[in-house]
Amino acid sequence: MLRSRSLAPLRHRPFARLWAAAFASNIGTWMETVGVGILLQSTTHRATWSGLALAAGFAPSGVLGPVGGALADRMSRRVLLVTTTSVQTALAGTLAALTAWGRPGPLAVILIVFAAGCANAVGFPSYQAILPDLVPVEDLAGAVALSSAQWNLGRIIGPALAGIVIQIGGYASAFLVNTISFFGVIVVVASLPLPPPIRSDDAHLLRSIRDGVRVATRDPGLRFVLTLIAFASLLAAPFIALVPAMADKVFHDATLGTWVLVTAQGVGAVAMALLLGPLHSRFGGRRTLLTVVGALPLALLAYACAPALWVGAIAILVVGFLYLGMLSSCTTIAQLRSPAHARGRVLSLLMALLGLVYPIGTVSQGALGDGVGLRVTIAGAALCFGAAVLALRVLDRRALGALDTDAPADAAAPTLVES
Repeated sequence: MLRSRSLAPLRHRPFARLWAAAFASNIGTWMETVGVGILLQSTTHRATWSGLALAAGFAPSGVLGPVGGALADRMSRRVLLVTTTSVQTALAGTLAALTAWGRPGPLAVILIVFAAGCANAVGFPSYQAILPDLVPVEDLAGAVALSSAQWNLGRIIGPALAGIVIQIGGYASAFLVNTISFFGVIVVVASLPLPPPIRSDDAHLLRSIRDGVRVATRDPGLRFVLTLIAFASLLAAPFIALVPAMADKVFHDATLGTWVLVTAQGVGAVAMALLLGPLHSRFGGRRTLLTVVGALPLALLAYACAPALWVGAIAILVVGFLYLGMLSSCTTIAQLRSPAHARGRVLSLLMALLGLVYPIGTVSQGALGDGVGLRVTIAGAALCFGAAVLALRVLDRRALGALDTDAPADAAAPTLVES
């Protein structure tokens, strides 16, 4: 019964087709990410270029995410997704061709990765915004969780396949696989039964973005999840980026330790993805979110204090379980609370916060870890995050009551446009 409820969103054919296509594409993306890192390291022998490649792919979401959200509410989400995915396909193919003809310079690789990150940043809000159109409300939490599960599964499968493909056919082969993987997404999205945009927004783009911010900040439930995501991105999420450093400096096994911790975190995330739909159905979004958020600081403390790698693996499995629960619950609540005409813009704010705040948290915690130690840094961040969550619950009690409800009736009105 639990399994049936967990996988219920896959009973809806449009979502199942999109999930499968996105999963295949995600595996290809992780293959390219790993291949780019190895290629840059082997050609430059400098970790700086690998770090720049990661930043180039991630940073655009913080700036262009709101633009993508505004476009998702102004034009056909199908057209926008097909267009941005086609751009990503062309860029992946360009990288594969350049690598096949000879090793491209690091600057060219960074520029291609950056352009692909920009296309993804513009298109991803549309992907998030169409999920409520593919499944009924009762399956939405499960659909969001399963979408997160395929990302985490891709992060486990993609690097493993990348190693095999690069060993057999070289870097160009890995990049070619990524290129081909995008075609499935294009075909599926082009055939999805999506409704047209609710209304034509004649406002300027920046004003449209501002109106989306106004919708989000005036709604107590949306305001709560946005604030929570901001604190989590700064204080909790950096544990992901610090895994290689923890494996090397704390557990003294850089290669095996990184693999064990990354895999354990991914397994925990997938486990939560299978449970989140039933949890939301039984306990509601508010109770589920507050439970996982309340437990997350304790799990991070356990991870920071783990005396051995195997203990750390168990702890980070729990951290991955709870972190995915928090992120997916926030996304689900945001989708339910957002009025349909502004859904893309509201969801893009979650993406922008992750893109802007997460790098700040990663850099600052990395610097603190070098100075005072990783254990102290992660433990301190966990305590600060717990204090922030407690403060949110005490100071914004009105928002807590809104987390279990859909958008208020008057939210369906068109966004306000001031002259």
